[in-house]
Amino acid sequence: MPLWTWSDLSLACGDDEPVVGPDISGISIDTRTLITGDLFIALSGDPGPRFKSSIINARDGHEFIKAAESAGAAGLIVSKASASALPLLKVADTLDGLWLIGQAGRQRMEGKVVAITGSSGKTTARSWLESILSKQASTHASVGSLNNHWGVPLSLARMPADSVFGVFEIGMNSPGEIEPLSQLVSPDVAIVINVLPAHLGNFENIEGIRKEKLSISRGLRSGGVLVVHEEIELRDLPVKLQRDKIVTFGFSQSATVSGEVSYEKDKPHVSVMIAGNQYSFNLSVGGEHRVLTSLACLAAVYALGADLAQACELLPQLEAPVGRGNLIDIAGRIIIDDSYNANPASMKYALDALSLVPRGRKIALLGEMLELGDSGKSAHRLMIDSCRSLDGVITVGEGFAGVGEALGDIHWGHYESVAELSLADLAEKIEEGDTILVKGSNKVFWVNNFVEALRSAIG
Repeated sequence: MPLWTWSDLSLACGDDEPVVGPDISGISIDTRTLITGDLFIALSGDPGPRFKSSIINARDGHEFIKAAESAGAAGLIVSKASASALPLLKVADTLDGLWLIGQAGRQRMEGKVVAITGSSGKTTARSWLESILSKQASTHASVGSLNNHWGVPLSLARMPADSVFGVFEIGMNSPGEIEPLSQLVSPDVAIVINVLPAHLGNFENIEGIRKEKLSISRGLRSGGVLVVHEEIELRDLPVKLQRDKIVTFGFSQSATVSGEVSYEKDKPHVSVMIAGNQYSFNLSVGGEHRVLTSLACLAAVYALGADLAQACELLPQLEAPVGRGNLIDIAGRIIIDDSYNANPASMKYALDALSLVPRGRKIALLGEMLELGDSGKSAHRLMIDSCRSLDGVITVGEGFAGVGEALGDIHWGHYESVAELSLADLAEKIEEGDTILVKGSNKVFWVNNFVEALRSAIG
């Protein structure tokens, strides 16, 4: 079956009567990844004043209509006159058109939907929960980091109508972003993994971040469940929920999903109590934050009424997504690729996990943490204690300037940018048996494809 019929798309976009046209097999906003049969939506690179965006592009999607034709687009959604021979639907604003299609995609899906937010670990939780649920029934999930004002509606628009489960990630970097996205997703289960000082420079304080994260509850469907880490304060919850509609997870016995962790070598073994039943599993990746992510996933499975035993059987097979702590074994050296992003809590988690590695030298390559506002300098210095058990630390970026003296002999150098860091010299210094953590804000390592370059240099 097609993903969309043209008549359903036309009705979703506001036409009074269905319009005859081609069947659509996919939705695309980028001609570089568009494949034959896709609908191309010509978005503007600037979302306007309604949404904050860290990436604003002056290019307009209408400039790429010929490229969409060449790539095999089956039809177009535009807001400007077009000479294309392809079938098209014209709307006043193509971002609004995308939202309308996303909304229609959610409304036609009769299964259960999960929305996930948090300061750190959203993508790992989404990936793990997708893997767990897809073993139980047809599951659609967002991909990559499609968690903003265009990524969320795009993910909804791509959801097949017969999906039994849907899993969507919701992100933010400024106040007021989560609630409208949650209302669009209309989840049966909403998860708040954690509240940490990420994007703190855009908020008055951590309390503002807490309120923003909890605003995901405003999108819950009637009877929906809020899954939340036990340490998150729920005072002034934006919506009134019955006690049985709040599921907590954590390490205390009072949590609905209560976990206890021990370590076999450097890998966590987790015992969990849920509704009077005991479960246990191992994880392939270390760190308390990964254990908490697994507990959040089990809490969602419990809230959905899905199979908990099967979920626990699958958890040992799951790995961290690329750039979120996945392990790369190259020439007898282990790279922990946690380069996608960083905030003070997630960096501390990553350093603590590195310190548990039982063999070889432990080396951290740390990039500065951005968007921390006035707390930035102190946040970077707080990492010093977590580094003291390591064998080597390399720092990159202004935030870490000046920490070398406190680190002493284990500080292998500071660089203003990765461009100043010689990969050849670093690769020569790393020995067989070493484990090196690469962790920093997105703009330090990830956008520069640093880990792949380091891997090539070592190889």
